[in-house]
Amino acid sequence: MPYPELMIHPMREELTRHGVEEARTPEDVDRILAPGSGDVLMVVNSVCGCAAGCARPGLVLSLQGEVRPSKVATVFAGADIAATAHLRERLSMYPPSSPSFALFRDGEPVYMMHRHEIEGREAAAISRSLQEAYQAHCAKAEVG
Repeated sequence: MPYPELMIHPMREELTRHGVEEARTPEDVDRILAPGSGDVLMVVNSVCGCAAGCARPGLVLSLQGEVRPSKVATVFAGADIAATAHLRERLSMYPPSSPSFALFRDGEPVYMMHRHEIEGREAAAISRSLQEAYQAHCAKAEVG
């Protein structure tokens, strides 16, 4: 049974107000990660404390850097059940994890940060790890 939308709405909004696109269906996931989609960070959002305390704030902080993905999207574990399952199928080489971050380039995964790499870390440390992944895998954003 999915989480009640009333309960998770603020957790969704914490990302969407920073320009993160929601992928609520498997079709949304496929559209966002279509071949030629460029650099896309997919976030598996969650109701857990590590999502609230460090994953979401770390993500927002990471997006302030000069190099970042061209798009950031999210599925919500426990709410967007079919979309989350579909994303996890696309990430079948990695164990399921929520929260987590998966960076894709043209629809193919190139980087993954699991829950065990998020728990117990501060948002700034998560941001630094994400920025390192952006530096390694994303094209420089146009400035100006």
